[in-house]
Amino acid sequence: MSTIRCEIVSAEDEIFHGNVAMVVATGELGELGIAPRHAPLITRLKPGYVRVTSEQGEEQEFYVSGGILEVQPQLVTVLADTAVRAHDLDEVAAKQAKDEAERALANRTDAIEVAEAQARLAQAVAQLQALERLRKNLKH
Repeated sequence: MSTIRCEIVSAEDEIFHGNVAMVVATGELGELGIAPRHAPLITRLKPGYVRVTSEQGEEQEFYVSGGILEVQPQLVTVLADTAVRAHDLDEVAAKQAKDEAERALANRTDAIEVAEAQARLAQAVAQLQALERLRKNLKH
């Protein structure tokens, strides 16, 4: 089986690097699947998950707050402000952030505040979805 090198990097640290059979991420226009010999590509990522599949078929999931995905002939790079392994996410904190963002949206006062609340809500929902996907994968 052929592989492609993958690096997932946050502003603070390199979260993952290794050879993988597949990378799946949430781009602006939908879900992307990157396999070896994929055409070069640069796209923005929405808050959501990145899933890497090893040569042996093992999957690892990561939450990213958004960022850039770049595909080169031998390398897939994910550059994110925040990147966390899905099993390291704090579900309680994500639910609290979601609730606070929903309250801020309900009490609309300023366009900038609404945009900030919408961004926080999108990130919290993406974290909760990553946790849910992790739970489903652990059940199988």
